[in-house]
Amino acid sequence: MVTMKNKKLKMMCMSGLWAAVVFVFTAYLHIPSHVGYTHVGDGFIYLAACIMPLPYAVFIGACGGLLADVLSGFAVWAPATVIIKAATVLFFSCKTRKITGTRNLIALVPAALVCTGGYYLYDALIIGSFTSALAGIPGYVTQSVMSSVLFVLCGAMLDKTNIKNSLK
Repeated sequence: MVTMKNKKLKMMCMSGLWAAVVFVFTAYLHIPSHVGYTHVGDGFIYLAACIMPLPYAVFIGACGGLLADVLSGFAVWAPATVIIKAATVLFFSCKTRKITGTRNLIALVPAALVCTGGYYLYDALIIGSFTSALAGIPGYVTQSVMSSVLFVLCGAMLDKTNIKNSLK
């Protein structure tokens, strides 16, 4: 029999695993760009947001991204990352039947806009120039596109496994 305490423990453990996956795919599989780096870790944040309940998904995005920035030498980006990654999960829903349902596919657009716009603004504050910060936009857009492709491919595979029902 699954108790509420066991379900919370299961969600906490799953959150730690997801945050670790986000960390690895952000910190270790990235390409240096402009003043930061481009990665596909966001794709795993999107997946987690479609599978895990909202408070856990916010933790996964913020914690995984924060650890990646701090432990890979880009700690200056950590404050922006926590806010931006926590905000991007808000567009996705774990209440849909499928990970790659219409709602979650549409969510890729505002998530990309928040990521690109948020990092552009933070970049401009760090370097003190809104014009110079424009140079980072191609990297942010590339990151969003690559993460979206990863999300769609992995989401389609996970939908076939019926993973959402196994977490209930």
